Amino acid sequence: MGALERTLKDIFPQDTDYRVKAKARLDQLALPHWALGDLMDLAIDLAGMTRSLTPPVGRKAIVTMAGDHGVTVEGVSKFPREVTPQMVVNFVNGGAGINALARQAGASVFVVDMGVDADLRNLADAGKIINKKVGMGTANIAAGPAMSPAMARRAVESGIDVAEMLADDYDIFGTGDMGIGNTTPSTAIAAVCTGRSAEELTGRGTGLDDGQLQQKVKIIERILAVNQPDPKDGLDILAKVGGFEIGGIAGLIIGAAARRKPVLIDGFISTAGALIAYKIEPFVRDYLIFAHRSVERGHRYMQEMLGCKQPLLDLNFRLGEGTGAAVAMNLVEGAVAILTEVATFAEAAVAAADK
Repeated sequence: MGALERTLKDIFPQDTDYRVKAKARLDQLALPHWALGDLMDLAIDLAGMTRSLTPPVGRKAIVTMAGDHGVTVEGVSKFPREVTPQMVVNFVNGGAGINALARQAGASVFVVDMGVDADLRNLADAGKIINKKVGMGTANIAAGPAMSPAMARRAVESGIDVAEMLADDYDIFGTGDMGIGNTTPSTAIAAVCTGRSAEELTGRGTGLDDGQLQQKVKIIERILAVNQPDPKDGLDILAKVGGFEIGGIAGLIIGAAARRKPVLIDGFISTAGALIAYKIEPFVRDYLIFAHRSVERGHRYMQEMLGCKQPLLDLNFRLGEGTGAAVAMNLVEGAVAILTEVATFAEAAVAAADK
């Protein structure tokens, strides 16, 4: 039995008893019934995920997975792939968007080299990044599979390794990504999983104009025709049209679910990773918290497939890196505060409204 199969055996749905207990307390809070709406719903989820009426969420980690993509040769991004290692260095130096927002949220940032097309061993040897490199970027998915089946498994199991490495020291994970061109494989994953067309799902990524957008749609249609992944097989989807960092995100989610840790899903690429994880083990959905809705056209459909009708935030984000997850960590702590700190009518000696 491999590491993936061993981990899957430890994934179970949320605990119903703790959900019931949390709702019973929230029903009695000294405020108009369910006046804090979605945060109260989130508090119930957190109780069910963690099997606790005082869900631990104070120790926060953002895990930013990085990888390059061979499909950039097709002109699907306005930026060259050399930007990926440059941004990894920026993360390490603390100068990126995710660094600023993680500092504000009190979260640690871990950068994982899943498949950057550069030699980053010096950063790994210095302990500044985590080295889980599967390859020097994926192959061009417009011409054939992104990676071998063995590489797809290794990518997911590497993400599980990262979750295991951090699980004893952190209560909640946020997913993040870095990889020039990665909206293209993410859109292909969305098309396979949702059954919707490339035209419906394809967005502008780093800022494509109308002509470039139409070319990107055609490339994604070609990707799907060339590779024809099995929509029921998460590892096959990942191997044929995915990315190393997307596989790492899927593995992080699987590993976190096995340890009963909530996972804040960031944007479009992170949600592609969540779809891969869901295709491998549907119960991971019980541990997902959707941080925000990206401006990428297909993000809504991906979230809806995973059971999310409304994410916590909708701020017109399109950066990735884990930025939306970092911002939403404040709301997660707020949900726990409502459950644990707001007095009930009995505790506050306040007369409840007539029912």
